[in-house]
Amino acid sequence: MSTTRTTVLSRRGLLTAGGALGLGALLTACGSGGSSGSPSDNGSGKSGPWTFKDDRGTTVKAGSTPKRIVAFTGTAAALHDFGVECVGVFGPTTLKNGKPDPQAGDLDVTKVKVLGNTWGEFSVEKYASLNPDLLVTNMFEPGALWYVPDDSKDKILGLAPSVGLTSARVSMLKPIERYAELAASLGADLKAKKVTDAKARFEKVAETLRRTAKSHRIKVMAASGSADLFYVSNPAVNADLMYFRELGVDFVVPQKLDKGGYFESLSWENANKYQADLILLDSRTSALQPKDLSAKPTWAKLPAVEAGQVSPWLSEPRFSYAGCAPLLENLAAAIEKAKKL
Repeated sequence: MSTTRTTVLSRRGLLTAGGALGLGALLTACGSGGSSGSPSDNGSGKSGPWTFKDDRGTTVKAGSTPKRIVAFTGTAAALHDFGVECVGVFGPTTLKNGKPDPQAGDLDVTKVKVLGNTWGEFSVEKYASLNPDLLVTNMFEPGALWYVPDDSKDKILGLAPSVGLTSARVSMLKPIERYAELAASLGADLKAKKVTDAKARFEKVAETLRRTAKSHRIKVMAASGSADLFYVSNPAVNADLMYFRELGVDFVVPQKLDKGGYFESLSWENANKYQADLILLDSRTSALQPKDLSAKPTWAKLPAVEAGQVSPWLSEPRFSYAGCAPLLENLAAAIEKAKKL
């Protein structure tokens, strides 16, 4: 039986931390942005107490709506899509050329303080200097705050309360709805045209994907590549794959899952264990891309690779309608173009 904990919004930490998959770390201070765009003014017009119950069962309370919010990069990007701006982020934020990482979405990365750009990086000093009201991030495992390093989590969580939202083992719609709820509590207007247009686009393309999956019966494999291993992802755990599956996409289901249940790791000699007509390849900067994999014989000989039926897959979505609609569109287009092999 779970226990609900109540925490007053003071300089106290709340949770356990850590990564679920060990693939990145980005948290940025976020403040609900009003029309001026200032992170210190949420523009919500709200006054009085604020409260929000997160997916750990923790109820966070404050005398007023948090304004200076720090979040994992993808989390900050999702909040931005709903109308809440962050003052700081941690996790994959910028690429080597200075451009935004795909997980940053539509964030203006020049206007947030980056506390760390890779897994394990989180500057406690920079975080403290932001005088944060709230920290927000995903949870791929219960209670484990994504990209909050274990070795400094006590210090980090001692500076401000935190909110953790479940991002795995639930269909993608659930995290989107939870981020919308959090954004609304922080002063976002979910009836704003930007938000309603994004939701309408999402719902329209979801139906497009449903129709496409029904009319083009092909086998799809979601995968990620590293120097030594080829990971075949489990569509019963990843939030986006769960939703795509609900819409009718036929996925390869790995048989021998690693601890955690996210994927099956295969040596490159066994990368041909599962056959698929279309491969969705992890496009995060932490994963190898087709050009990096071309020298691996077993990759090059996979039927989908030989047929040129490989499509990028942002395996850590930003959970907003604006963030997820393009993922549905890209998948629908890839399935429609792919041929049965």
